Amino acid sequence: MNRKRNIAILLPVLILLLVALVVFGERRNAGIYQHDSGFVFGTTYNITYESPESHKAGIEKVLQEVDNSLSPFNEHSVITAVNQNRDAELNDRFLEVYKLARSVYEETGGAFDITVAPLVNAWGFGFKSGKMPTETDIDSIKNFIGFNRISLNDSGKRIQKQDKRTMLDCSAIAKGYGVDMIARYLSRQGIRNYMVEIGGEVIVKGNNDKGKPWRIGVTKPTDDTLAINQEIQSVVAITDIAMATSGNYRNFYYKNGRKYAHTIDPKTGYPVQHNILSATVFAETCAEADAYATAFMVLGLDGAKEVLRRKKNLMAYLIYTDDSGKNAVWYSQELEKDIVK
Repeated sequence: MNRKRNIAILLPVLILLLVALVVFGERRNAGIYQHDSGFVFGTTYNITYESPESHKAGIEKVLQEVDNSLSPFNEHSVITAVNQNRDAELNDRFLEVYKLARSVYEETGGAFDITVAPLVNAWGFGFKSGKMPTETDIDSIKNFIGFNRISLNDSGKRIQKQDKRTMLDCSAIAKGYGVDMIARYLSRQGIRNYMVEIGGEVIVKGNNDKGKPWRIGVTKPTDDTLAINQEIQSVVAITDIAMATSGNYRNFYYKNGRKYAHTIDPKTGYPVQHNILSATVFAETCAEADAYATAFMVLGLDGAKEVLRRKKNLMAYLIYTDDSGKNAVWYSQELEKDIVK
């Protein structure tokens, strides 16, 4: 009886001691933020997350998996095999991006189209150096451009093409998808506070090392092909959301006194000439934000607003040239509270 009574007395004490040790351990590790950076997809990545240890090895493994699926510069990637018309079985990462890309294609009336690669190359922005295309060249290429010209086979594991010249280019969604994959990886490690950025595409969760929402800058659209003049247009304080920006102020060239921007309209086959300078989109996933940001650059200001009216899960910060030729800003009302004054 005495032994049972002693155990009964000691048990609550032991439980309290265990709880104290757990709390002490959490407090001891709280506030320790890791900073990892490197190169991927032809650009840089920067990741900040609360953890007592570095997860860089795991992060780079995930990034390599994305590269092996979606990089056209990786000769062993799934997308390279598809573009070279090799018999390639599609992996889960490729299929996830493919299905999202098709959804955005349909939601934007074809403004976002991952079959645009031959047109991109023809205008000199792709992995081939091309001369200025003629109207005949563009018309010829348009014969095999269009998401409606490709599909999945009956097993859902292979791409079927109507024309073998059709090529896929996921550059307008792959960085965002890579951001999402890192965010998923960090969440699986039990990490609740993080900021993942790849080439300007971002996802944030929880709080920064000051215990506040993450502050992310929206870059001012000035002609800057080398990305040296990182002047900030606005700063937003956000958490638990992704954002991506597309703009014609970095990737462009001049020929015969005319400026050609990198955003190609899949329907016309020509670089867009809208007054919109940059589109920053906020969404639940960075891949979705990335794709819609590109689509908005094709659609222009009014077209982007129309999509936003239908897609209530999206928000946007749009910079454009007004009738007087000056830069102006339009943004979703829901963002008002997040913009740092």
